[in-house]
Amino acid sequence: MSVPLNLTILMPCLNEEANIAFCIEQAKNYIASRKLTAEILVVDNNSTDQSAEIAVSSGATVIREIRRGYGRALRTGLSASQGNVIIFGDCDSTYDFSDLDSIYLPLAEGTYDFITGDRFAGQMEKGAMSLPHKLGVPFLSWCGRVKFGVKIHDWHCGIRGIRRDSLEKCVFKTDGMEFATEMIAEVSRKGFRIGEVSVPLRKSRNERQEKLRTIRDGFRHLWYIIYSKTDRSKE
Repeated sequence: MSVPLNLTILMPCLNEEANIAFCIEQAKNYIASRKLTAEILVVDNNSTDQSAEIAVSSGATVIREIRRGYGRALRTGLSASQGNVIIFGDCDSTYDFSDLDSIYLPLAEGTYDFITGDRFAGQMEKGAMSLPHKLGVPFLSWCGRVKFGVKIHDWHCGIRGIRRDSLEKCVFKTDGMEFATEMIAEVSRKGFRIGEVSVPLRKSRNERQEKLRTIRDGFRHLWYIIYSKTDRSKE
């Protein structure tokens, strides 16, 4: 029988060949600094560049999910993960995988079941977020707080963590960007202990194609908030 890993660092990936190696190196440094048994798991979401090959050569385990979608990639990666704590984040170099203590330690110690980052808590680099997102994210986060009663300020932060024993009790259904909203709604419905920590957001180190489509993805989040249930037992 295999020994459970302390940590899975999970990265959904779509055409990030310019940044993936940097993110994996950061993750490796964090694992080494904490002397953890861990895996770095990259879910290649049908990239058309060399992201997968670079990830393998950088030391990550790569699984492929040919069905496109942020939620679809993360659901596949979460199902394949083996860590007692799973931390996942975008591999576009905007998040810092070399310093995960604020997420990992409270989860590993059992203080929280789920933790998400807050990019608006004073650590956002100038130019790291577009003006439409600076306006849209707080509005949609307010809608989420009102609907689900969860006092999270940044419902769409791209770096988060969850305990394995909590993950196994969750049921996720969405495939797109609205997965970020669904995850917080679901852990709330399950009555889990939810934490939010300040995280830095930086401009990407290299030019990259923007994956977010502001209007379309914003409406997908809003649609989920309006039409989903606050109590899973009523679905």
